[in-house]
Amino acid sequence: MKSCVISFLLLVSLSVVATETVYLSPDDFVAQHFKNPPQSEYFWLTQSYKETITDILGHKPNKIRVKYWGQGDKTVWILEEIGKEEPITVGIAVNGNKIADLKVLIYRESRGHEVKQSFFTEQYLGSGLDENLDLENQIDGITGATLSVRALNKMARVALYLHHHSPYSVQNEQNLASP
Repeated sequence: MKSCVISFLLLVSLSVVATETVYLSPDDFVAQHFKNPPQSEYFWLTQSYKETITDILGHKPNKIRVKYWGQGDKTVWILEEIGKEEPITVGIAVNGNKIADLKVLIYRESRGHEVKQSFFTEQYLGSGLDENLDLENQIDGITGATLSVRALNKMARVALYLHHHSPYSVQNEQNLASP
C-alpha cells in the first residue's frame, strides 16, 4: 500500500513539472537581426539604472550587467523574467527606439505558452515607451496566461529603456527617466 501511494505521488509530481521548450536559440535570434552580427556588449547596471529597472520589474534585477548586441540604431536583447514560476527567455530587437521584433525563445512554464504565438507577439511591434516608461501600444492579455503576459510586458519595457540609454539609441524628444 505504501509503495502504491509513493508511486502515485511520484507520477503526479512528474506530470506537473514544467518542461523547457526551445523555440529559437538566442544565437539564431541575434543572427536574424544582423547580416554580420556584431560582438556582444554589456550594459552595466549602475545604481540609478537598477532603481528604474526595479520600478519596471517590481523587483530588483538579478544581474549587474545585461548582454546585448548593437549596430547602427538597432539593439538586440536576450532577457529573462519569471512568468508564474519559471523564467521565460525572450529576444527583443529595438530599432529606432521602437520594438522591431519580440519572440519567446525558451518557455519553461506549464501554462501560458500562447504568449509565443505571433498573434500575441505582433502587438509589441512598433511600440516605444511613453514618458511614464509604459509601452505605447495597448497589449491585450490572454486568459490563463496573465503572469506570462506581464513578464513579456516587463521585458519589452526594460529592453526599450536600456536601448534608449545605449549608444545605439536614436535620440528623440521624449524625456525618459534618466539616471
